[in-house]
Parts: sequence; structure tokens; C-alpha cells
Amino acid sequence: MTTSDQARRPPPPIPLTLLTGFLGAGKTTLLNRLLRDPELRDTAVLINEFGEIPLDHLLVEKIDGDMMVLSSGCLCCNLRGDLVTALEKLLRNLDNGRASFARVIVETTGLADPAPILQTMMQHPYLVMRFRLDSVVTLVDAVNGEDTLDHHPEAEKQAAVADRIVLTKADLLSTADGAAKRAGLIARLRRLNPAAPILDAAMGEATVPALVGCGLYDPTRKIPDVSRWLADEAIAAAQPHEHHHHGHDHHGHGHNHDHHHKGHGDQGHHHHEDVNRHDDRVRAFTLATDRAIPAAMLDLFLELLRSTHGANLLRMKAIVKIEETPDRPMVLHGVQHVLHPATQLDAWPDSDHRTRMVFIVRDIEPRVIRELFDAFLGYTAPDRADAQALVDNPLVPFGGRDR
Repeated sequence: MTTSDQARRPPPPIPLTLLTGFLGAGKTTLLNRLLRDPELRDTAVLINEFGEIPLDHLLVEKIDGDMMVLSSGCLCCNLRGDLVTALEKLLRNLDNGRASFARVIVETTGLADPAPILQTMMQHPYLVMRFRLDSVVTLVDAVNGEDTLDHHPEAEKQAAVADRIVLTKADLLSTADGAAKRAGLIARLRRLNPAAPILDAAMGEATVPALVGCGLYDPTRKIPDVSRWLADEAIAAAQPHEHHHHGHDHHGHGHNHDHHHKGHGDQGHHHHEDVNRHDDRVRAFTLATDRAIPAAMLDLFLELLRSTHGANLLRMKAIVKIEETPDRPMVLHGVQHVLHPATQLDAWPDSDHRTRMVFIVRDIEPRVIRELFDAFLGYTAPDRADAQALVDNPLVPFGGRDR
């Protein structure tokens, strides 16, 4: 390879952490503390709006109008405009040698839906090459968290899609009532998202090592840590009570007419429903099989899943044994109807060679997706009918694959 070839090859992707959480949850306070850690010395921070609490680090120098270098060597940008523009500008400054950073933290506004940001990172052809999603960190205020979850579907979604949940202000709940309130909130968060460790900031648990390096690829490791990233064991352990038969229709178009599902898809018209029941709307569950899946079958399953349940598929992570390349598993990551370009690993990361899929869904009975998955596996059963038979099946919505 010539040196000019080497120069043209893109550098390894930069880890990006999305920091989200309800208004007043203390994102700036946490960010101030994290940025003092030497490990985050070379960090670019994109902040959607500078709140009442400033970042402590004195802003030394302005670059490009709205970007500043902090005294710690971090970069800071007020993300008033478009996320894509801000990230592209960061990369330009990095490539021109005008800035130096090794990771990026994006802090969103209080009630932002994290999905569009994640989808941008997955779909944008240039950003997907230059960045890799390291983790979604959601802050939950222990004092007001229950109330916020009751009244803001966006808050529920932030907690459901998180890789790490940070509980803030729990030190203000020092009475016996307060301790009960904290325990109730933690139990609720665990139901919403059994996969995410819950870290108590007041007890010093929200440290840099606990919050970064949570993605599939940790540059210090040669082999991706799939089991930690999937967290399928934590989700499976939380599943035994899964016998909610609400008698949904199976048309798969999101019109689930049971008594607490309003069936408005993603519009968030749920403020008026019975608050005690509405956490049932979000479920996390896993699917696993030893059987290798033909690539065409996997494509079709994912296409059907996204076209019929996309809006309510909050997050999906998977490692899949592909029939054509059983020794090189495929890693999938999706947010609603958007799939990150699939990654093929060079080898299985550990001794578990099963296909494992993790879903976090809203307003979908896990059984509906299980049955769809089983139907696809059924087609690949002993005699393995040709995939074409399924593709041409008139009963499959839209007549099979896009024609």
C-alpha cells in the first residue's frame, strides 16, 4: 500500500456519547464533573443549549464563531443549528489540524426524542463512517423522575433506549419516604429498561469508566464485547412474567385495541391514559436460536419488522449466525425503522454462537415479533424451502420484497 493510499484511508471512527435526560436532571453538572477527568481531556462537547448552569471550564478561545476550546483542551459547540452541520464542522477542524479530539459528547435538550439523533448517526453516509455510537446515557432526576415519566412519553423513551441510566439528586431523598420513592423509581426504570445499569450520581457511581466505552467496539480490546453491548442476559432475567395476553389484533399495523393502548403510533397522545398502566407499553425482550439464518431470510424478516412495526421498535441490537458465513456473525443495530449498516465480525467474540436479538418496543406484544421470527425460521426448517417461495408469497405484506 502506498503512503498516499494510507493517507486516504479514513482514521478509526470516533466514539460518540449521547447525553440525554429530562429538564433539570443535572446534565451540565454531570458534564462538568466528567470533563475534569483526565481520560476525557480530548473531548469535543456539543451542547444543544447552554442552560442556567455554565460549564465551569473557562471558555478560552472561540473557533468558527460558535465553537469554543475549553481550558481543559475540550472543544465545545453550542448546537443551535443542525447536528449534522455541527458534526461535519468538528470533523473539518479535526482534519485541518485546527482542533484535536478523541471523542464527542452530544448533550440534547431536556425533552428531546433521542431517536432522530441516533438515526442521523446511523444513516448519514459520511458520519456513519467517521463516528461510532459509544453509548446513550440518560439522566433521571430522582425527585421528579416519576412525575416526568407519568407525563412525558419522550422521557419514557429516553429511559427505554439508554445504555446507561444515571440517577441524579437521590441524596435529596434522605427520609424513609424518600428512600421508598427512590426504590420505586429504580424498579420502574428497571421495568422500562432491564438492560441498562442504573448508576447513582450522588454515590459517585457515574464515573467516566462506567459511562464511556460501552459500545460494541472498545479500542483497547481487539475483540468486541458483544455480550455486554447486547445485555441480553439482563433482559432475559427480567422476562419470566411475560404472559400478558391482551388479545391484540395481529395485523401488525400498530392498531392494538386493548384497554390501555391508544394505538396512536408515535404521536405521544397518551397523557390521558391510566398512568399506572402506561409503563406496560414499553417492553424489552430477547429472541435466540441456534439455527443459522439464510441472509435473504434475515433481510426479509428485518424489512417486514421495520415496515410493520418500525415506529414502535424503539431499539434493536442483535448478533446473527448467517447460514452462508456461520463463522462470521453479523451485528445489527436499529432504532425504529432505521438500521445501522450491518457489521460482519471476523469471528465469534466468545463461545456463544447463537443468534441473539434484543428488542425494546412500545405498544407491541413481544409474542407478535416472536411469532413472526418463528414463522421465518419455520421456512428455513429441515427441508429449507427455497427463500424465493417466501419472497413470492402473496400473503406477505407488499408482496414480499420491494419490486
